[in-house]
Amino acid sequence: MVMRKVLDYQALSNAAAEFVAEHIREKPDLRLGLAAGNTPLGTYIELVRMHREQRLDMSRIVVFNLDEYADSLTFTDFLNKNLLAKINIDPANVHLIRFPESERYEQEIRAAGGIDLQILGIGRNGHIAFNEPGSRFDSRTRIVTVAAEVPKTAITMGIGTIMESRRILLLASGEAKAGVLAAALEGPVTEELPASVLQRHPDVTVIADEASLATARIRGRCTPNPQTRK
Repeated sequence: MVMRKVLDYQALSNAAAEFVAEHIREKPDLRLGLAAGNTPLGTYIELVRMHREQRLDMSRIVVFNLDEYADSLTFTDFLNKNLLAKINIDPANVHLIRFPESERYEQEIRAAGGIDLQILGIGRNGHIAFNEPGSRFDSRTRIVTVAAEVPKTAITMGIGTIMESRRILLLASGEAKAGVLAAALEGPVTEELPASVLQRHPDVTVIADEASLATARIRGRCTPNPQTRK
């Protein structure tokens, strides 16, 4: 596991976007897994800027998203608004998870040759995608109930599916993530903390800002990451 420490959220977004862009340059038909949410938002904004200003060609990438609610297209709309509609991706290469078609989605991932790079965030309870505490490490894409203020039905890529990605990029930002990030990366590997399974993956890069690296043990394992200039 590679740890990259950056100063703040903007530096995280810059570093993560450059990481993804390097993979696209090396493999123009990169199979890319996308997470929605506040943490990767800055990364997508920066990738759009790189496409416009640096002519980063994303016409051949193939994308898959992690999860979606059953009664809305919240995450689909997020990805379209902040990334997909603003780059030159071929619409035929956009694979969006749809309730309740879990097996179809698994088949699409297999048909594409698997995911080369999966972007993840980490929830405050250690969830990855909609894999809440107690999710089996061998779980596949499936329908789940998301426990929030009001439980909702959703569909999510399973932990087993995520772990088959060739490389994983985990992003973390803010003091609220410090405790769970430390537990996930240095504590016991347990299904009660889904993100802890990443300790078993052979190729994980973590990019995290100072606020999310508040524990001494994690800080000691990090190396500074050069700031990416805009």
